[in-house]
Amino acid sequence: MAATNSQDEAGLHMKLRAGAAIAGGYRHSVGLKGDGTVTAAGANPYGQCEVSRWQDITAVAAGNAHTGNSHTVGLRSDGTVVATGWNKHGQCEVSSWQGMVAVAAGWRRTLGLKSDGTVYAVGRNTEGECNVSGWQDIIEVAAGDWHTLGLKPDGSLISAGNNRYGQCNVSSWNSLTAVAAGYLHTAGLRSDGTVAAAGLNKHEQCEVSVWRNIVAIAAGSHHTIGLKPDGTVLAAGWNEYGQCSVQDWQDIVAVAGGCTHTLGLKRDGTVLAAGRNMEGQCEVGSWHNIQLPL
Repeated sequence: MAATNSQDEAGLHMKLRAGAAIAGGYRHSVGLKGDGTVTAAGANPYGQCEVSRWQDITAVAAGNAHTGNSHTVGLRSDGTVVATGWNKHGQCEVSSWQGMVAVAAGWRRTLGLKSDGTVYAVGRNTEGECNVSGWQDIIEVAAGDWHTLGLKPDGSLISAGNNRYGQCNVSSWNSLTAVAAGYLHTAGLRSDGTVAAAGLNKHEQCEVSVWRNIVAIAAGSHHTIGLKPDGTVLAAGWNEYGQCSVQDWQDIVAVAGGCTHTLGLKRDGTVLAAGRNMEGQCEVGSWHNIQLPL
């Protein structure tokens, strides 16, 4: 029997949530524990790692930038949102939000997806990246540095913001089940397990057309990550800090990309990290019980 639209939507929300237990920011990492508390590691000049008092969190996001500062966002079980860190552009002003089912964070903004399929955005909007008030029927959101993406139930994408490198040229894409955004590129996971990419390709971060049998994707500033059903991971793009050196990882169930680092959540609730570690963003070896709350 074919799945109904509501069943499709629920499945996509669960896929989104499965990757929301870990997040990578500019130079910090965030992990969600099964008891609804949050841990963080890495640079903390603006308090982006001050999450130890958060409770009842069901998903986390981190401002992933190619340069600059960052913030951290948490979605509570009651649909409200909390944020901490850099707030120069009001990207942490989310305390009034209600009815949210997902969150995403860009360089200087925060996105919230409501249960009715509409989207909220706060923060920097000089490129039109927060112009999402008219969006409807959205089931997933993703934030690059200067562009925003919304996934619809029919597998198509809508976009807003900077399109200098064609990162918003995604209107012809279809049959998508997930979307990820880097600094100036976009990746989309198709229902057949292949991946599409558009935008800046200076570091070959868009060279993913040969990937097959992918079940989840993520993006760092200049790299793209793909998770296979056997728990192994692929990566393409800039690898100066070893952020794409993930070919030996096994038993991974979710992936996330920071600016120049990559995170992988293992089935046992521990986390692997690769890439730049000058600020301690890869110091996640002691993390355990990282998972979505039961």
